Amino acid sequence: MDFLLGFLIAAMIAMTGVGAGTVMAPLLILLLHLPAEAAVGTALAYSAAVKLVVVPVQVVRRNVAWRTLAIMLATGFPGVVLGTLLFRRLARSHADQLWLYLALGVMIAIPSAWHIYRHFRPAAVHAGRAHRPGWLALTMLPVGAEVGFSSSGAGALGTLALMGFTPLDTTRIVGTDLAFGLCLALVGGGLHLSQGGIDVALLERLVAGGVLGALAGTSVASRIPARAMRLALSLWLLAMGMQLCWQAFAQAGI
Repeated sequence: MDFLLGFLIAAMIAMTGVGAGTVMAPLLILLLHLPAEAAVGTALAYSAAVKLVVVPVQVVRRNVAWRTLAIMLATGFPGVVLGTLLFRRLARSHADQLWLYLALGVMIAIPSAWHIYRHFRPAAVHAGRAHRPGWLALTMLPVGAEVGFSSSGAGALGTLALMGFTPLDTTRIVGTDLAFGLCLALVGGGLHLSQGGIDVALLERLVAGGVLGALAGTSVASRIPARAMRLALSLWLLAMGMQLCWQAFAQAGI
């Protein structure tokens, strides 16, 4: 079951570009009933493993803008550290568990809703967009914090920032954002692991399926209607985010 889940999620990620952490964390909580404090760290580590397969392809194709990536990481790294430390602090307190599930649900639902909105109202890519490194760096601090706290955010929010604050074309936006997500996942996953926030045995099974799934998804991505699949996946993620919010309210007796 775990191997198959890792395979299917990685294949969908390779075909649609939706972030691994965004998809995996709610599934681990709702489907496998993993505690939130272990689910986020395990999802981040899984995301890093899958992107280690995907990102080298982007590097070989010269789709990574290295100077832009450095600007993003300058504040993204402190952000992911702060987000991870805040998450671990809340996870240690039973009284804060309801807020933890509510925050996770909101952080998953909002990017999913954004993907759905952009499906029906796609953003126009204008030539000659200005390069605003200061704004890009400022934006990456909260994005990094969200990745450390919920394992999601690097894909949707990182892409949005690159579209708004850089003149990069679509292929380099995708490649740079994937590299950014990989770096944050490595740091965040390492921090969660150092604090005992990862189910290592489960992670091994997920990654074994995920590596094969990433390779399979990459090989068929060009023949799959990625836009329609991305919409379906976003609708599913929105439902899971709302389910996490409802679970938090139900446990609180609201």
